[in-house]
Amino acid sequence: MTNQTITRRCFLTGAAVGATALLSARPVTGGPTTVGLEAGEGVVDTTPPLGIEMAGFHRPAGQERLIAGIRRPTAARALVLRLGETQVAIVSLDAIAVSTEMTDRVQQQIAARLGIPATHVRLCVTHTHSMPTFRLLRQWGALPVEYLATVEQKIVEAVVRAQADLAPATLHVGTSRAVGASNNRTTANWKTDEHFGPESTDADRWLDTAVHVLHFERGSGKQSLLWYHFSAHPVCYQDDQAGPDWPGRVAELVRERHQLAASFLQGHCGDVNAGDAAHWIGTEDNTAVPVAAAITRALDTAQTVRTDTLRIEMQPVALPLDIALFRQWLAAYAADPSACSTGVWVDAGFAQAWYRDSVSRDLSRTTLATPLSVMQLGEVALVFHSAELYSYYGLAIRRDSPLPLTLVVGYADDIVGYLPDPTAFTAQEYAAITVPKILDLPPFEPTAARVLAATATQRLRHLVG
Repeated sequence: MTNQTITRRCFLTGAAVGATALLSARPVTGGPTTVGLEAGEGVVDTTPPLGIEMAGFHRPAGQERLIAGIRRPTAARALVLRLGETQVAIVSLDAIAVSTEMTDRVQQQIAARLGIPATHVRLCVTHTHSMPTFRLLRQWGALPVEYLATVEQKIVEAVVRAQADLAPATLHVGTSRAVGASNNRTTANWKTDEHFGPESTDADRWLDTAVHVLHFERGSGKQSLLWYHFSAHPVCYQDDQAGPDWPGRVAELVRERHQLAASFLQGHCGDVNAGDAAHWIGTEDNTAVPVAAAITRALDTAQTVRTDTLRIEMQPVALPLDIALFRQWLAAYAADPSACSTGVWVDAGFAQAWYRDSVSRDLSRTTLATPLSVMQLGEVALVFHSAELYSYYGLAIRRDSPLPLTLVVGYADDIVGYLPDPTAFTAQEYAAITVPKILDLPPFEPTAARVLAATATQRLRHLVG
């Protein structure tokens, strides 16, 4: 077998998601070249000041979760890739969420300062629940305006450093499973990626146990770079100590074993918590230890892949909104506010704030446009989207991709909350019914996740040609 065939057998599992209309795409930028790949990395400390509010859990006014200490430093980590005239910047930021407005400001600054097109800059968060938010989350953490401005400048500086660090690189790709490092928090009867195939559907709940590594080996005395991808909420703490949660411990373990700095790209973890389900939010070590061990195995078995193509396409995807259900919510609250004080309404104060901000919403808009981009680096694809995607749909995108390995990266360039399966809407699950209220959005139609997955797959096929 060729190296490509071997790689495909390692990473792919077969068939197609239902189709949806593809929005008219911008022209693909980049393409094949005989010039070799260059990679560079820049890291800037973003450790927050004490006293500002952390996000991740509901805290009504007067009971805010304020930072009293630092468990571990946090950072903005930037990877710049260059192939011929094409450059791409990918940032991994320790935070729970970013907004499109923040992303746009960062992209424009990087474009003006470094010449990397704004559409080639991806701002991804790790989604740690032990850091502030940079996007409105109603009563789930206030927006820290001064710290936000500081972090934006530090992100730009990280990309500046990464571009200055560019050096010829060979990409090695590996995968392994971190069994026991995560669990599907919505059911006790999930299935895993090991059994995901052409006949798999979203009628079942799934769990992706795969850890993928991108190991950029560089010459001329330059440090090798390690970026890894895994799907699990970083939500192991509820205290007042800030930090990157379990990815911080993974970084320590990898540094000890391999003398490499590990940068994390979050996957499809909408229905996935850390750990083995013994603790509902997981514990640091029962996630980090198996993930770090999987990274070691993936590095040991990694294969060299082609990197003769670097191209990227970015175009919003229109996700369908359930405006009829939103009208029902408004009518229910208007008819009897006292009945809207628990359960899917969180509490009376939250419901009142939601209604105040929602009653004048324009209900003629039936879709939400949110960032979606696809990237090809030789035999590797990356899909960047803004959702907390349920596991099935990330696995489906990877299964149906035209390339041997596809990393589906969530929480990128914005956050729109959960995109669950239709069952979640029928069962009135938190992800489908409560979270839209937190993010000040109408609920999605039950088919929204299918739309995103199918659109991502179509755009990958268009990109690859």
